[in-house]
Amino acid sequence: MKLNIRSNYRYAIACPTSMGVRITPVNRMAVHNSDTFLMQATSAESNVLNVASSLGNECLVLSKFVKGSPIAAFIKAQLRARNINYEGVDVEQGGPWGYRHQFNIADSGFGMRAPRVWNDRAGEVGTTLSIDEFDVERIFGQEGVGILHISGLIAAMSKETTQFCLAVAKAAKEHGTLVSFDLNHRATFWKGREEELRAAFHEIASAADILVGNEEDFQLCLGFKGPEAGGKELSSKIDSFKAMITQVKEKYPNAKVYGTTLRQVISANEHLWGALLLAGDEWCVEEPRPIQVMDRIGGGDGFTGGLLYGLIKGWEPKDCLAFGWASGVLAASSLKDYAEPADEKQIWDVHAGNARVQR
Repeated sequence: MKLNIRSNYRYAIACPTSMGVRITPVNRMAVHNSDTFLMQATSAESNVLNVASSLGNECLVLSKFVKGSPIAAFIKAQLRARNINYEGVDVEQGGPWGYRHQFNIADSGFGMRAPRVWNDRAGEVGTTLSIDEFDVERIFGQEGVGILHISGLIAAMSKETTQFCLAVAKAAKEHGTLVSFDLNHRATFWKGREEELRAAFHEIASAADILVGNEEDFQLCLGFKGPEAGGKELSSKIDSFKAMITQVKEKYPNAKVYGTTLRQVISANEHLWGALLLAGDEWCVEEPRPIQVMDRIGGGDGFTGGLLYGLIKGWEPKDCLAFGWASGVLAASSLKDYAEPADEKQIWDVHAGNARVQR
C-alpha cells in the first residue's frame, strides 16, 4: 500500500518545532563530572527531517527565534548546514530574564551507567508559537509540502503550541498535505493538562495519515486500554502492539500507516532494536537484533525520519520499515541526536549488517 502524496511540493517534509541546543560531554563522560561538551542544534522534530534533508530533499521547520541571540545564530547556521530551511519570527529577548532557546543537557552513558537527560527550558521562545506568524497559504498552498510531521513534544509544550499544532495540521490537510503524528508522550509536559491534551491529541490523531508511537504512547495520549507499561520481552511486545493497533485503527480510520520501534536495553552500549509497521492491512516486522550504541538519543527520531523518507519515495511498506529501522541504528551510532546518512546505500548497508570498509 502506497500513500497518495501530492506530486507538486517544494518541501518533502515540514514540521512545527521549538529549536534549541543540546550539550553532551565528550568521550561518553557523565554531565556532573565533565568540563568539555559538544554542542549541537536540536529538536525532536527537526531530527526527523534530517534523513530526508541529508539525502537531498528540501525540508522546512516552522519555529521562532530570539533576535540577536548568538544561540539563535548558531541554530540557524546548523539548520542551513543540514539542508533544512527555516521560517519564524525573531522576537526581542526582553532582557536577561526574557526569552531564550532551550538547553538539553545529556550524556551518552557507558556500560551499566545509564544516559541522563536534564531539560532546561524556562522562558523558551518556542512556547509562544502562533499560526498567525506564518503564511500558511504560501507554504502549503503555493510552495507545497509532502508531509507535515508533528511530535507530541511540541504539541504538548504549552497551550500556545497545542493550538498552533492543531491549526497547522488543519491548514496542511486543506492543501492536500499528509500529516504524520508521533505521539511522543512526556509526563512532565502533561502534568496538570491531561484532559486538555487528551482532547487535542485526539483531534490531531484524527487528522493524521501516519501515526507513530509505542504501546504506552497510545495508552497515555489517546486513552486506549492495554497491559501495564514496561517489563515485557520484545517478543510479547510485538503481539501486544498488534492488538493495540487493531483498536487504534478502529477509532482513527483516517490513518493508513502505524509504526513503532522496539527497544530492549542490554547496556548503554548495546540494545536490541526492532520495529513494526502496519500499512493498510499489511503487517511488516523488523525482528529485534543487537546493535552497538554510541548515543541512544534520537534513535526513535531517526526511525521516523527514515520511515517518512521511504513513504515520500513511494516504496513498499517493508522497505519503508527497513529503511526506518536502519536510520534509527545510524542515529544511535553517532554522538549527534539525528541520522545523517551520506547516501541511501549507507542506510541499506546498515540494514544488511554490512560494516565492511567502503573504498
